[in-house]
Amino acid sequence: MKNLVVFIAVCIVSFSNAQDKEIEKSQKKANSYLYEANSLINDEDFVSAEMEYRKAISEQPTSVAGAYNLGNSYYQKGNYEEALYRHQQATETATSKTEKHKAFHNIGNILMKNKKCKEAVEAYKSALRNNPTDDETRYNLGLAKACAEQQKQDQQDDNKDDENKDKEDDNKDNKDKENQDKKDKEGDNKEDKKDESDQDKKEG
Repeated sequence: MKNLVVFIAVCIVSFSNAQDKEIEKSQKKANSYLYEANSLINDEDFVSAEMEYRKAISEQPTSVAGAYNLGNSYYQKGNYEEALYRHQQATETATSKTEKHKAFHNIGNILMKNKKCKEAVEAYKSALRNNPTDDETRYNLGLAKACAEQQKQDQQDDNKDDENKDKEDDNKDNKDKENQDKKDKEGDNKEDKKDESDQDKKEG
């Protein structure tokens, strides 16, 4: 019995060591892809870099660097939808406050580019929860709040304009109806007078 326990313990330790080596190997491979991708981005070869970033993410899905760097490269190319997706992916796999802060900050920037100011405010707040000392994020938060307020005001103004236009249209419709009723009435009166005149002629 004692030998069996020792054998099981040795197996567990061996399996654990093998797993650690496999994880380490995977990490090295992912880092190699990342390094290559970063070099390609510096050479402005976006297509090849994108492939390398994707390989890194595939090799190590929990790595923040792959998703984060790919998100940044999409942002630089103006593909904000894909950039947003990759930075959201980075926030989900991030384990440190620094990683989360950077990803949320960039999400805020992307949302501002897409004129989604209210959502950007929330992203910058999340960034500041992870790094309250970052002045750039705080500044961007101020811009996002002002933008959100302006959008809210514009929306209210648009709603008022729509209401006024509806009222004007209703008033115009009512006037048109009144004018039509008046014309119909005048037409009826003329018709009645004509009938009376014809009647008089017959009698005469």
